[in-house]
Amino acid sequence: MDFKDYYVSLGVSADADEKTIKKAFQKLAKKYHPDVNPGDKVAEEKFKEATEAYQAISDPEKRRKYDELRQDYQQWKARGGRGDYNWDRWQSNPSGGSGGHTYTMSPEDFAEMFGGSGKTGGFNFGGEGYSDFFSTLFGGVGGPGRGFGGGPAAGRPRQGQDLEVEVQVTLEESYTGTTRVIRTGEKQIEAKIPKGVRTGSKVRLSGQGSPGISGGPAGNLYLIITVSPHPYFVRDGDDLRAEIPVDFYRAVLGGEVSVKTFSGEVLLKIPPLSQNGKKFRLKGKGMPNLEKPAQQGDLFVEVSIKLPENMSDSEITALRDLADKRGVVL
Repeated sequence: MDFKDYYVSLGVSADADEKTIKKAFQKLAKKYHPDVNPGDKVAEEKFKEATEAYQAISDPEKRRKYDELRQDYQQWKARGGRGDYNWDRWQSNPSGGSGGHTYTMSPEDFAEMFGGSGKTGGFNFGGEGYSDFFSTLFGGVGGPGRGFGGGPAAGRPRQGQDLEVEVQVTLEESYTGTTRVIRTGEKQIEAKIPKGVRTGSKVRLSGQGSPGISGGPAGNLYLIITVSPHPYFVRDGDDLRAEIPVDFYRAVLGGEVSVKTFSGEVLLKIPPLSQNGKKFRLKGKGMPNLEKPAQQGDLFVEVSIKLPENMSDSEITALRDLADKRGVVL
């Protein structure tokens, strides 16, 4: 029989507190839950491993026994680990036959952590899922009236688990709003993503999470939004920023340039002698506000003067004459 280091299984230190252990288990359980990984045997085994580890060290009494065994086993290994380790002294002696072991976590608590049917979050994790090591240490699993999916506590209605799905949208889609087809397990949902979302926004789809327990309501599905970078615009809250190329002649003499916006191109008047870096505000041409889509931010454009290419000899001569008149030393 192989020794199992349950702290390593959960990725926590041996002196981790209850909150840290629970958080580590939640993270692993959500990642490897069979509802999220249908048909994935590797994920199923990792889910079982995390659940067994949590069962062993989340209960203070079981943890004390396990810690004593762990320390003794490590000392035996340090002495060279000669012969077979004596597991007999650690064998559990359950009373009452088949009902000897009771779980440390109710079906509702389990379902609250990662949703499902009220058994193990939609996954039937019976006694056969536990290792010989666990069974030797803590006795048989299951038994009347207690455990996952059984007993009077299982009848209390509880809300299903909330789920999260990462969704990437373009800046244009954030401006107009869009839809995405979302798959959770075997379920397919057409989700509406509102105008104005930004990176980090959470879009809630009520009742689209894991099924409720014992007749309780389903959980919610949250879309975690990432807005991809745009080649032209930079977002600043509900405002947008961009550079506009302005040719040398318009910067000096004044004129109009076309500016791209998400609602179409607009003409911007450039006054004479506009310097490089000069900023202009186009009111209401930014992004819609997520809470109040009718309100939009502004678009700030910055002049980037572009020098003419392939100037003629006469143009260069004229510029040299102008520089001489202004006392510019070249």
